[in-house]
Amino acid sequence: MEEAEVEVESNRDNVEVAPALIAVHPDQTSVAVAVGPDLRVFDLLSGSAASLVDECGAPFHKDSIRAIRYGPRGKLFVSAGDDKTVKIWSTESWRCVCTVSSEKRVSAVAISEDGCHVCFADKFGVVWVVDVPGSDGHVALGDRKPTPLLSHYCSIIPSLEFSPDGRFIVSADRDFKIRVTNFPKKPLNGAHEIQSFCLAHTEFVSCLAFVCSPECPQGLLVSGSGDSTVRLWDISSGVLLDTCVVAAKAGLLESNGEAEEHSHAVTDLCTTLNGSLIAVAIQSLQGIVLLSCDVSAQTLSVSKVVSILGEAFVPTSLGFCPHEGKLWMVTGVSSLPSCNYPSLARVRVISGIDVEQEPVVVGDDKIPGREKLLETLQGSASVDESAFLAAAEAVKTAMCNLLIKKQYPSDNRESRKKTRNDRKLKN
Repeated sequence: MEEAEVEVESNRDNVEVAPALIAVHPDQTSVAVAVGPDLRVFDLLSGSAASLVDECGAPFHKDSIRAIRYGPRGKLFVSAGDDKTVKIWSTESWRCVCTVSSEKRVSAVAISEDGCHVCFADKFGVVWVVDVPGSDGHVALGDRKPTPLLSHYCSIIPSLEFSPDGRFIVSADRDFKIRVTNFPKKPLNGAHEIQSFCLAHTEFVSCLAFVCSPECPQGLLVSGSGDSTVRLWDISSGVLLDTCVVAAKAGLLESNGEAEEHSHAVTDLCTTLNGSLIAVAIQSLQGIVLLSCDVSAQTLSVSKVVSILGEAFVPTSLGFCPHEGKLWMVTGVSSLPSCNYPSLARVRVISGIDVEQEPVVVGDDKIPGREKLLETLQGSASVDESAFLAAAEAVKTAMCNLLIKKQYPSDNRESRKKTRNDRKLKN
């Protein structure tokens, strides 16, 4: 009886939850949230939910969505995830113009600066590229076959970014590495020229973003990690420029300067105001940290810690609109064990994201789109706040399970090799 109970508890712990994701159109004409397999888009111009159209029918994704992103020019939107599909959408019609099949589950996506290429990473560490030349979202591109671009050799890639000048594609993995690769003129032939490696993190690298300014058009890279740090890099040389231990600055470390292992991983970051400020989400922090980046001095420093008071809100994803100066945040999770809701999501907005202003957490009655937006993106205008602390813990556990390599005893490794799916296919 006790063994059965232990097995049930183990199965509960192994349930793979997916964190809620948010993305904001560069001009803040729309906001998208993904929770589990659900993709929700709110059109801020019309003040109503966007009607997504896909010839493949609904649901658009049949398993958890792991990555969503608007293109730099805002014409394209990409969603991808555990159902091994990458969908490219027109943001004008919200019609799916292309569906790409992946061999493995997808962990990250990126869209080139010119909008002609979509790249995605799978959980075996391979980055693939799809050619979408001249796509303006009006013409369906049909199903396209991806081409392998580069590989991290069996290491999950949580984040993928193009440099602002389009010269490089940067990929981060769970083995603490950041790879900077020259993006070729003919990417369908593969990307074989590595520019640099950025090596200093001591845990998995969870997120990447670029700081750009007129004096640095190529941009400086910022990275967040399970080691509770945000680091600043020169991607041309791979040189580490500065490090900020954000968990300590946010007051999350214990008095002895230590914390529970992996308890304060950086989950997401995004750059604001041309990179002068960087918003950082950290596990266990009910709010965000704003870092100031001095591009000339090539340094990072904590500008503000913005707390979200009155509710259990630990952001799982961030998005920023430069035109409005608003930081959009979401917390939530899908497939939460022992929960009455199949998917939980809570959207909050911080305004006044400026070096000289005091950030303000916007009330629900003043958020753009107000109640209609919340109903669309959250699934309901009201939320069960008691479930969100459990959701934050579930996301933390899932992130560690996904990105921290499991150590198996030597006698167990051989038996696992014999049951690998690829071995079965060969036999």
